[in-house]
Amino acid sequence: MSHVLEQGVPLGKTIVPQHDGIPPEEDEHSATLRAWTDKYRGATVADLDLPPALSTSPSTSLAEAMLSASSHDYSHLTVLSENTRSLLGYLPISKLKQLFESRQLQPSDPVSKAMVKFQRRGTKKYQVITMETELWELEGFFKNVGPLATGEPQDFAVVTDGSRKFVLGVVTRGDLDEFVKRRPA
Repeated sequence: MSHVLEQGVPLGKTIVPQHDGIPPEEDEHSATLRAWTDKYRGATVADLDLPPALSTSPSTSLAEAMLSASSHDYSHLTVLSENTRSLLGYLPISKLKQLFESRQLQPSDPVSKAMVKFQRRGTKKYQVITMETELWELEGFFKNVGPLATGEPQDFAVVTDGSRKFVLGVVTRGDLDEFVKRRPA
């Protein structure tokens, strides 16, 4: 796509304003981001048809949490406050298995001993991922590139409503791969 000034002077990609009127910043990731927008063609997280999130509470036993996750074949459980139902963190099942094997934790221990807590303040940047998040943005979140980059690559994302009051699902890199495989070219 080429853009031309009224006098016939061609504009480069770095000068053409985006829909919000701000010129895009060209950097080493621009080509990658453009390729991802072509790859996903406007698809959003909603198009992934994710199963509902499976959540647990900090006081639930690790054995019970592990059983819930394995019965649904989930790799992560979200951890919600028992009182406010707010999102506190997550429980990575693969890490849990390692902690059991090394005897650092017991199955009777509460989830709070093994969960990874979300830091809403501090150096780690929390990104809200909603059903409206475009898949090219989500891939950037996973690979730490683009507008949703957090400072490090991510393995999964918790999908919430825009105000982060409700956990709607969990999406992994594998979910993106499956979407690409099943979507017609």
